[in-house]
Amino acid sequence: MTRRGKLAYALVLGTILTISGYSLVKADSANTTQGTVNDPLVTKSYVDSLLKGAGQATQPQQPTTPSTPAPTPSTATGITVVQLKNGQTLYAAAGSELLVRTGKTVAVSIDENGIPDATAGKDLAPGAAVENNHLLIFPREGRGVKAAPKNTQDIYIMVRGSYSVVNEDGSKADQ
Repeated sequence: MTRRGKLAYALVLGTILTISGYSLVKADSANTTQGTVNDPLVTKSYVDSLLKGAGQATQPQQPTTPSTPAPTPSTATGITVVQLKNGQTLYAAAGSELLVRTGKTVAVSIDENGIPDATAGKDLAPGAAVENNHLLIFPREGRGVKAAPKNTQDIYIMVRGSYSVVNEDGSKADQ
């Protein structure tokens, strides 16, 4: 093939590739119309109304068991910081999560079932030490944490979800 033939071949091939690429782009843009489900247009006021509505959501109250008082719902931000005093027990409602930040605590349960420690990937049996900064998830009520017998530090716990704090005598603690 001569040099002129190679040049003509490259020119024809380039033209074919350009036309087919343009056709694909044109066909793809023809399938999406602005303002449809595939390509929605959204106004700032619409987004603002969605965000405003999301902030007003309320949490449903969890049913209580006879051994634990009614749970306290968390704040609008979703996380509440609770200071637990020696002799107090924090009971988490079903679906709640907590993370002990400071102090020494142990797991409590009204039955023999444990508490899932998502950080360690194991269940904590009642009476087991709770590691600080480990995420605990509560599948049902009647489980929580309390101050360890030899705790001397302030106990601060981050809670997401509903919970209740009970004094040693069984009365609900003031929060």
